[in-house]
Amino acid sequence: VQFVESGGGLVQPGGSLRLSCAASGFTIRNYGISWYRQTPEKEREVVAFSSSVGDITTYGDSVKGRFTISRDNAKNTVYLQMNSLKPEDSAVYYCNAPRLGAARGRGTQVTVAS
Repeated sequence: VQFVESGGGLVQPGGSLRLSCAASGFTIRNYGISWYRQTPEKEREVVAFSSSVGDITTYGDSVKGRFTISRDNAKNTVYLQMNSLKPEDSAVYYCNAPRLGAARGRGTQVTVAS
C-alpha cells in the first residue's frame, strides 16, 4: 500500500490549491479515503473523507464550505480542492485509507502566507 501526495505549495490567503493523492498497491474504489493535515504545533486533523463509492463525503468543521474531496477511481487517485485558503490551513497534508491502517505517503506541504 502506497500513497503519493502532491500539489502543495506556497499560496496567498484567499488562494486555491488542488492536492492529489495517487494510491498504489490496492484499489481505492473498495476503500474510503481520508485527507488529514499535521503541524508540529497541532494534533492531526482529519479534514475530509470520501466513502468507497464516493457518495458520502465529510469535512472537518474548520474547512467546511472551502474544501472539496473527490476521487477518480479509474486513476486510483483522490483529490482535495482547497479554496479560500487561510494561514491556519498551513500544514503537511496526507492521505490514507483508514481501513488499511496507518500507511501514508510523505505528504505535501501547504503554506498560506502573504
